[in-house]
Amino acid sequence: MAERLPMTLRAYRRAMSAATPLAGLWLKRRLRRGKEDEERLAERHGESTLDRPTGPLVWLHGASVGELNAVFPLIERLRTQDIRVLVTSGTVTSAKVAKDRLPEDVLHQYIPLDAPHFVGRFLNHWRPDLGLFVEQDLWPNLIVSAARRRIPLVLINGRMSEQSFKGWRSLRRTAEALLGKFDLCLAQSALDAERFSQLGVTTVHVTGNLKLDVPAPPADELKLAEMQRAVADRQVLVAASTHPGEDEAVLEAHRRARKTRPRLITIIAPRHPERGREVLDRAVSAGSRAMLRSHGTVPDALTDVYVADTIGELGVFYRIAHVVFMGGSIVEHGGQNPIEAAKLGKPLLHGPNVWNFQDIYAALDAARGAEEVDNIGHLAMRIGDLMKDPAIRKAAGDAAFRTVERLGGALDRTFSELEPYLLQMRIAHQASDA
Repeated sequence: MAERLPMTLRAYRRAMSAATPLAGLWLKRRLRRGKEDEERLAERHGESTLDRPTGPLVWLHGASVGELNAVFPLIERLRTQDIRVLVTSGTVTSAKVAKDRLPEDVLHQYIPLDAPHFVGRFLNHWRPDLGLFVEQDLWPNLIVSAARRRIPLVLINGRMSEQSFKGWRSLRRTAEALLGKFDLCLAQSALDAERFSQLGVTTVHVTGNLKLDVPAPPADELKLAEMQRAVADRQVLVAASTHPGEDEAVLEAHRRARKTRPRLITIIAPRHPERGREVLDRAVSAGSRAMLRSHGTVPDALTDVYVADTIGELGVFYRIAHVVFMGGSIVEHGGQNPIEAAKLGKPLLHGPNVWNFQDIYAALDAARGAEEVDNIGHLAMRIGDLMKDPAIRKAAGDAAFRTVERLGGALDRTFSELEPYLLQMRIAHQASDA
C-alpha cells in the first residue's frame, strides 16, 4: 500500500490531474512565445519516438542549460562504464545545447508536464534504473511516481538557497514527504547539506560543485578568429548573462568608461537571447552604435556595443574579453555562474547579489580574481582601471583561474558516491538476462 501523502501533495496531484485536458492549450500558448519545440510537443505529454535501450539506463534530469553544462563530464564518466544515459530538460535552449554537445548514444527528451498521466507514460516507457536530479528542479509527481516504482533517486550537485529554504521550511511536512523520496543527496556545500537534512533528506554528503570540474566553454575556431579580427586591438568588456534591469547599468557604465577608454567595445550577452532586440534598442537609445549578433554581422570599427543574442557562443566572447562582468548580480536574481570565465583566466566584476554561487564568489573575491561593484560609477571606474593596466588584469585573471582549479574535485567524489548504485544496476540486469 502506497504511503499517504500530506494534504498539499494530494491537492497538487488532484489539481494537475484535473488540468490535464488543458495541457494542449497551455503548450500552444508557450509555443507561440517560443518556449516550446513544435516538433517535440508529444514529449511533454510523456510520449517518445525513441526506444528504450537494452541494459542499465541512468536517467539524468536538469532544468536548463546551466544544469546540463554541469553534468556533461559526469555523463562522459558514465559512458566509460558502458551505461546508457537518458537526459531530460525543460527548455528549448537546453534541448539545442543537448543536440550540439551530447554524444549520439546519449538520449535527450523534454521532461513531461508534471501531471500523473504524462509522468506515468514517461516512466512506463523508459523504466530507468536510477534517477539523478541536478540541483533543485524538483517536480512532485515525477518524484513521487518514480519512488513508487522503486527507482532509486539521487539529488546531485544539490543546492538550497536561503530563499528556497525558507519557502520549503514553511511547508515542512510537504518538504519531508518529497525530499525524503531521495535515497541520497550530494550537496555542493556544508550549508546546502544542512538545509537538505533539516528538510527531510536522510542521507546527505558534501561532494562540492560539479560546475567547478566542467572544462572551459568551447569555442568554434572559425567564429573565434572572425571575432578576433573584428575587434582587432580594441579593449573588450563582456557583460555575460544579463537580466532585465542590468542592461541599462552596463550601458551607462560603458558610456562613462569610454571617456577614458574611447576604443572600448562592450559585448552584452543577455541571459535570455530572445531579449536581444530589446537590448539593442536600449543601446541605440543610449546613443551607442550597436549591432545584433543574430543578424549575422560582426562589429566594425564604429561599433561600440555588440549584442550577443545567440546560444552556445559565450566561449567565443570570453576568449576575446579583457574584463568580464557577470550578470544576474545587480538585480536580485542571485548571480550567474562565474566559473566558465574564471576557467579562461578572465578578471571578473559582479554586483552584490550573488547568493546562487555565494561560496564561489566569496573565494574568487578573497583571491582577488573577482571584485564586487556596488553602483554604476564603481563599475565604470573598475572597468577603466582594469583596462588601462595589463599587469593588474593578468594578476586578477590568474587568481580567478587558480581559485576554480583549487576548488575542483566534485566529479570524482560524485562518481564515487554513485558507484554502488551503478554496481547494483549491473547485477540486477545480469540476473534478469540469465
